[in-house]
Amino acid sequence: MLLGVPPEWPTVDGVYEKLDVDEPLKSKLVRFIEKLKDFARASVKRCKERILDEALRLVKSVSTEEWHTLDDGQMLSMAHVIVSMQLETVGYSAAFQRLNQLLMKISEDRPVVTADIKRRLCTVLQTNKIMLIKDLQTACMYLEESCFGREVCRENLPLLLSSISNTLLWVLEEEQVVTQDEEWCCFSVKICLQVFQLLSEEVSRQVWIEKSNSTTIHSIVTCLVEVLLGKTSNRDTRLLAGTALVMLINTAPEQKAGVKASASLLNLVQKRMTELHLGGLEVSISTQKRDGVERLAIARAFLTCGRKDILVRRIDTIQGCLLLDMVFPMVADLCKQNLDCHYYTFQVLSLWLKRLKECLPDLWRETGVCILSEDSTLLLTVTELVWNNAESPVEGVSEFVHSSFRLLLEIYTLECEHFADSERPLYFSFLCRVVALPWQNKAKYFPLCALLPYLGTSKILQIFPELPCQLLNSLSTTYLTSCAAEVYKLMIHHQRLELRKRGEANLSETEMAAHWAASWLSTLSEALTSEITLMHNNAANYLLPCTLRTFPETFDILCNTFTLVNPGHLRALMTILKTQRSVGADSLILQGATLEKVHLCLHSLDESVRLGVLGFLSCCPKTNQPVSMQELDLLKEFLPLNLNCESSPFRQHLQVGVKKVLVRIRDSCLVHLRNGTARAQNRRKESSQGSGALDNELIQAIGFVDWLVQLSISSLAPNLNFQRKKTALLLLSAVLETCTDSWVPDKKKGQPPVDISALINWSKERGYWDFFSEVNLWVFFGCLQDSTNEIREMTADLLVKFFPCYLPQTFMGALVDKAHRALLSPRVHDAEAGALMMQLVLQKSRSLEFLLGNSSENTKEASSSVENKAVFFLLYLIKELEEHYNLAKKDMLLAARSKPLHGVIAALQRCIAKVPDVLVSIQKRQTSPDVPDILDKLLGTICSITFFILKVLYGKECDLENPQEAPPSFADMGKAIYSLIAEGKPLDQLQEEDSVLLSEDHSLILTCCWVTVKEIGILLGTLVDKSLSGTPVNSLELLLSMDMLKKIANLFQDLLLKCRHWGAVEGCCIGFTKFCSVLLNHSNQEIQAIPKQILEQALSVLKMPRNTSVTRRAAGLPMLIMCVITGEDPSRSRPLLSLCMKMLLEVANTPLPKEWDQTLDLPQVCSLHVLQTLVRGSGLGVAVLQFATPMTVLSLNALSSPCWAMRNAALQLFSSLCVRLMGQRWNREDNSVQNGMSPSAFFTHYSLLRDFFLQELKQASITEPLAEKGKLLITPSLHSVLTLLAKLQPGFHDNSDAVSGFIHPLLTLAGSPLYAVRVMAARSLIPMVSASAVGHLLLQLIEDLPSEGNAYSHNELHGRLLQINTLLHKALKVNRFVPSAIQNFMTQFESKFWLVTRSQHCPLNRFAYLEVAALLIEWCGKGFTEQLHLELQSELITPPCKLQVGAAIFRQAATQFLCSEAIRTGDVKIADYVCQLMISKDIDIRLSVAAWIVREQTWKGTYLGLALQDTLKKFLKNAVVIQKDVAFLKAYLEAFVTVVGEMEDVGVINDSSVHKSTYHELSDCAETLISMLESRLAGPDLLAHALCASSLLLLRRVDDCLLERWCSVLEEHALPHSFEILRLSAAKSLHFVGVSLLHHSSTICVSHATLALRLINASILLLQDEDARVRAEAAEFVSSLTWKRWNLCHCLPFQANKALLYLLDYLLDEFWENRGTLDLLLSHLPQVDLKCIFQELEGPESITLYEQDEANVFAEPAVISKLLLPYICRLSEKMATTSPLREYLKDWVTTNKVVILNDMEYTRHWFTQECVAPSYQLRALCCPRMRTALNALLVKSTVVLHSERVLQEDQGVELGEAHTILKLQQEMEETQRVLAQKGIMLLYQM
Repeated sequence: MLLGVPPEWPTVDGVYEKLDVDEPLKSKLVRFIEKLKDFARASVKRCKERILDEALRLVKSVSTEEWHTLDDGQMLSMAHVIVSMQLETVGYSAAFQRLNQLLMKISEDRPVVTADIKRRLCTVLQTNKIMLIKDLQTACMYLEESCFGREVCRENLPLLLSSISNTLLWVLEEEQVVTQDEEWCCFSVKICLQVFQLLSEEVSRQVWIEKSNSTTIHSIVTCLVEVLLGKTSNRDTRLLAGTALVMLINTAPEQKAGVKASASLLNLVQKRMTELHLGGLEVSISTQKRDGVERLAIARAFLTCGRKDILVRRIDTIQGCLLLDMVFPMVADLCKQNLDCHYYTFQVLSLWLKRLKECLPDLWRETGVCILSEDSTLLLTVTELVWNNAESPVEGVSEFVHSSFRLLLEIYTLECEHFADSERPLYFSFLCRVVALPWQNKAKYFPLCALLPYLGTSKILQIFPELPCQLLNSLSTTYLTSCAAEVYKLMIHHQRLELRKRGEANLSETEMAAHWAASWLSTLSEALTSEITLMHNNAANYLLPCTLRTFPETFDILCNTFTLVNPGHLRALMTILKTQRSVGADSLILQGATLEKVHLCLHSLDESVRLGVLGFLSCCPKTNQPVSMQELDLLKEFLPLNLNCESSPFRQHLQVGVKKVLVRIRDSCLVHLRNGTARAQNRRKESSQGSGALDNELIQAIGFVDWLVQLSISSLAPNLNFQRKKTALLLLSAVLETCTDSWVPDKKKGQPPVDISALINWSKERGYWDFFSEVNLWVFFGCLQDSTNEIREMTADLLVKFFPCYLPQTFMGALVDKAHRALLSPRVHDAEAGALMMQLVLQKSRSLEFLLGNSSENTKEASSSVENKAVFFLLYLIKELEEHYNLAKKDMLLAARSKPLHGVIAALQRCIAKVPDVLVSIQKRQTSPDVPDILDKLLGTICSITFFILKVLYGKECDLENPQEAPPSFADMGKAIYSLIAEGKPLDQLQEEDSVLLSEDHSLILTCCWVTVKEIGILLGTLVDKSLSGTPVNSLELLLSMDMLKKIANLFQDLLLKCRHWGAVEGCCIGFTKFCSVLLNHSNQEIQAIPKQILEQALSVLKMPRNTSVTRRAAGLPMLIMCVITGEDPSRSRPLLSLCMKMLLEVANTPLPKEWDQTLDLPQVCSLHVLQTLVRGSGLGVAVLQFATPMTVLSLNALSSPCWAMRNAALQLFSSLCVRLMGQRWNREDNSVQNGMSPSAFFTHYSLLRDFFLQELKQASITEPLAEKGKLLITPSLHSVLTLLAKLQPGFHDNSDAVSGFIHPLLTLAGSPLYAVRVMAARSLIPMVSASAVGHLLLQLIEDLPSEGNAYSHNELHGRLLQINTLLHKALKVNRFVPSAIQNFMTQFESKFWLVTRSQHCPLNRFAYLEVAALLIEWCGKGFTEQLHLELQSELITPPCKLQVGAAIFRQAATQFLCSEAIRTGDVKIADYVCQLMISKDIDIRLSVAAWIVREQTWKGTYLGLALQDTLKKFLKNAVVIQKDVAFLKAYLEAFVTVVGEMEDVGVINDSSVHKSTYHELSDCAETLISMLESRLAGPDLLAHALCASSLLLLRRVDDCLLERWCSVLEEHALPHSFEILRLSAAKSLHFVGVSLLHHSSTICVSHATLALRLINASILLLQDEDARVRAEAAEFVSSLTWKRWNLCHCLPFQANKALLYLLDYLLDEFWENRGTLDLLLSHLPQVDLKCIFQELEGPESITLYEQDEANVFAEPAVISKLLLPYICRLSEKMATTSPLREYLKDWVTTNKVVILNDMEYTRHWFTQECVAPSYQLRALCCPRMRTALNALLVKSTVVLHSERVLQEDQGVELGEAHTILKLQQEMEETQRVLAQKGIMLLYQM
């Protein structure tokens, strides 16, 4: 068959020659032909589709009359071009279909054209002996999508069938094709399927005759059966073969013949028959490979495309029909087997139920009986399959199980209706099973959705009243959210329908909303106010919108539920407002109460509340609804204060919200422009009169966009923090994506409108939207050098996506210079920045003259084309790499310091990976004789560098060529590097550098080596990926030859097997995974074989005896193996995985030798480590689960190994298996695996593990009792088995279930001598006991507890109590015991009271009994409770026995139990007793009470809280002054701060409650605590509590001296270099007493405002702290101060940035008369010597590996400078009104203005003088300290100028001073102009 297009066919250009028609048809046709040319040139699929859609529109716009004006020759020319294009798109159906539509349109009413098309297709589809892949693909596409193609195939069917037959025979005979070229075989089978389906009538004549002599069809069917039975391993091909055979059966003209053939085919795969009868065809089968896939393929085929009449026809031989009696047993058997294709098997189950539903009427006619009767085997089987696999871990299976369950209910309902069964017990049976499942079980929710339409909401809520609560819990877990949301949506939907159907159609919306509120209001309200972010977000995103849509009047109900005094309620209110607006509530206008709520929430401390405001402002039902001026003003107030938020989710949501606003602005502006244009065309006079208003609206909107861009650009200065820059870049990205003409081909949504250019031009004409200005470009230049890769990458992404193709030459020259310098830096982030800049140079430069020189011949050639530029740029980088390598060979230390290798390698990698078509450019230049083989040169250099780096790490004495050479340990590498450094240094220097820490030189070399290794791995992987992915086979040799690929493979092996540094290994794995994936999925068999060879070599290494120590978990070998296996196509069979697992399991199960060296690696240990790596690897997913059973057995057996390394590796493997099998914990505190499976589901999937686990438990339960005889026989695997069983979730299973076999062994393990075993045995009981059996088992366990005086085992008693505790704790959460059951428990439990008394000598048993009592205490009788209280009080009075094990634990538990009882009962005596425990002689009791106070918050607002407050105050002196125990002092102070800080109103001082003698004691305590703080002798934790406690003591009458000392301590701990916990305590202290000290100064005897200024100064520091908790505490203090000042009762905390503004307002309003206020504000301006900074910029750059961070990386001095400027100016205005302050201000101005003027002149001169090198000015551009200093300088100069103007209004100024001021103003303006020219955008200017 021909490949390609015949050469005599016309091209697109040839059509022009025959195009001789009149306008306007010619214009349309010219545009149409241009579109075809564009289609031919385009490379992106979406671009091609878009072009063809436009071409199709053009063709359809041509009328029939216009078509008739063209002659047949012209039409034929266009048809030929389209057919030729079709032949090029046979692998791209979307384009083929569009071209086919064009062809059909052109050939309408043109018989000549139609005939010619068919003739030409005949030439393309002509037959040879063997059809190649391209031929098969072409034939398939034409058969499926082209009516012309089908006609041609129909007319030439015999030849086509002959060709297919020959192809199939050849493909199946060639072993290499079958095993490796699966695509060929797949297309061969696919064309058979299409022929049988689309040409069924023609095929039927050759098959369904009595004795068919069609050898062609016989041959095809034989081949298809061989494929079906496993001749090829490709599953998809075998499924297609099955479908093709069934499709052939469908061609049977008679039903009887079809049934007979179907039965023959089913018997062939199910009963292993050797013959197949299809009509007149008799096919004998020799292939006997049966793995289950053949049954799957046939069952799937019959259910997807089998004829219904054939499936339901009764067969006399089996007394049944195909669907019920032959297909279903096969489907059920497939679902029960543990195949590796569970997804398909359950898809088949769902398909079977679907076909059963379709065939029900016919089956009823055939059988006359109910198919799903209550006791039918079929119903039981389907139900069992559904329930056992509802929790399947295999992706996609659960969805098919869900659909199967729905179909089962639908079928059952239809049968009940047909046979008039009104009871329908199956519904309630299923619902009871659902109710019994725990809420964490995902399988609980989909049956509810399915049952809801049949039972109704009322019935379900009646039987299942806990449903709302369980749905609420589900919202807090990610994996359950969608299920719970779906249940809720369906519930309220059906609730509304039921309200309408009950005859209550006249119910108003308000009444229906009230019905909803009765069931769901509390649930939704709790979710919306929840502190759990996930729960709130899920309720807001899933529950609230559907609620407001279904019951619109619930809006008012929800709004009235919440108040404005609680942050949680505010968050809920804003969420409701936002959602109401988004669902289409046009009436929700921003005014009145709504506006008040928005203002209240706009600056809330809670991020979610602020995001709610943004969401409300941005959302709208229509995207073209204009943004009001009020909304824009609120956004302008909101955005500047939220740029430095450190929460990444907040930044993402901020970007989304702003983008919605921008879309609204853009679309509404476009609507205005379109309307304006339309009006201008129709009524020019009226439109001109209204154009002013139109322009004003547009200017306001586009002005906001400009303001946003300027805000973002000004936030990208290098002296600002990461958070602000990241937010600014996100906002810029939103602007550029929305407001630029940036159509992205690969993007399906979010594209700009077609006429966006009109708006852009309109804005630019009026001076707006100059996004790509040179100033902005220089700001981005600074971001490219940022120390964080996120900022660099985002900046580069914006430059590449949105900025012009070529950037200005001046900018590119600076970029090249900086990139070159950065590549020479030893710092990793600098080198990465240099690599990124090099990539931008290649992408955005017009020429390379700044790299290669102006006069270079290469420069001219490189500038001649894009291809040449890429080639010469790579050659330049390779040359640079060679220079760096040559220096490294001479002096490695010097190279690591001044020319490291990793930067240039990273640059090469980025250029190859990120710059499009670089390798295409190389390929085009390969044939040029003057250009060397770039890739060969690059690989040679990389090989040399790799060998050199390994040589450096190994040392000079190693032999790298020896495969037995062990990779060096870290100690060996250290010695090798040390010897390398020692070569160039004298001995005395080496002795001085001898230190425990690595020297700077050592770190330089080591970092250079490891990072280079990592970058080499990534580069090689990228190179192969880009070279081979999608490259035509015939051009492979031009890029990477086979030798090159093998060389790269060897390099990867060296890097992974000869390195131990985990970072380097992981870095290499990134590239190696790409390498293996590309090679394994390549069409060339020789290339595919390379990864397999690597794997075989690695496995052979695994078997070899190792001569290396056990370090780093087998080094890089496991990662190498995992990368190879991960590269396999997951959609196909994984032969390498099977090979590897088989080998690893075999090696790991090999017995250890009798003698082994524990210092050397054992093959068995390495195998376990490799298995663990494979299990943990995310790339393999659930593919390893098919080997879970043997791996689990292996790991558990290996725990009994005498070798420690074997046990350690086995334990790691078992832990990884548990995570893979059961799911990972969400956090460390979470002991439950929330997405675990029930025991039934687990043992359904891993049936062999059940018997193994049961055997282990029984063995352990037999050996454990021997401990009573003094023999301790330990089962090493026991604890691990119990751990896995405990991770299972309780499911629905009765006692007859196989799971119940675990109960007896677990109960027996209660007597284990090992505490951990007893605990885990108790936990393992929970999932094994069914819900119905819990009560009975608990009662039995309590009855079995020994009575006093009886003989018993302490261990067994402890284990029984633990089991009772765990079962009871779980049962009380998920089950509701009937009162009679509770009464039985209590009767038996109270009779065992002696177990908590001293009669029970074991404290652990007493503790276990007390824990059970705490669970049952609310049902205990009064006498029992009082007796228990007395017993515990008596115990706590008795002096403890220090030698008794567990005594302290029991006494602590008794203490906390009494504390809880004081709250529960409200008993004053118990509360007083608890207070006495705080002064107990037993330190354990005191610590226990203190810990309970801090941990529990139930004492708030109770008598116990008040009593504790008095007690803590009363005995504070005893704890602080007398007690010497540091641990108790810390606990006491923490409890004191918790209780007193919570219970006492810190704003009101109540002196009446404090005795005079107490004042002296409190003063002594304060004195002691402050002395402790001043001495700094204690640890930071104790000091933090001491600071908070001393702050609370200041509410009492203490002297001013002590207050001054406290304030000094507070100021010291508010500084950034203080410990984090101390800064937090400083903020808390301010929160406790700051408001009182500032508002009640007369009470505290503060004689002046200095103390207040110091407190405000500390607050300003804390509001800028890098810890968010510190800022929040400080913000709460300022919020309290502000609300107090406004005389408002509620105190909602403000955001820290807004709080800072309020604090400055307070400072100016209250303390402006104090001259210290000016000093305070000026002290927060950066104090930097500008001249020193410039001198440092002119000096040499420091070459160090690391740089010192600032103490507070969050603080932004430049932002503070700008923030303080208006306040200082306002202060100067106020100071000028009073004489003393005016003189003070004048003195400050006089002192500073000359200094400021000199600095300003120096700055301007430095930036304008020619002697300063441009490189220094580029350094200044990105210097954070310089930017900060310039901002401070401009702020000070502005203050001086403003102060002078203020002073001039009050008094005259001398001439000399006036001259100085004028000069300063001129110098300031000139300096700003110069800085702007240099690209320095100062925050001050914004």
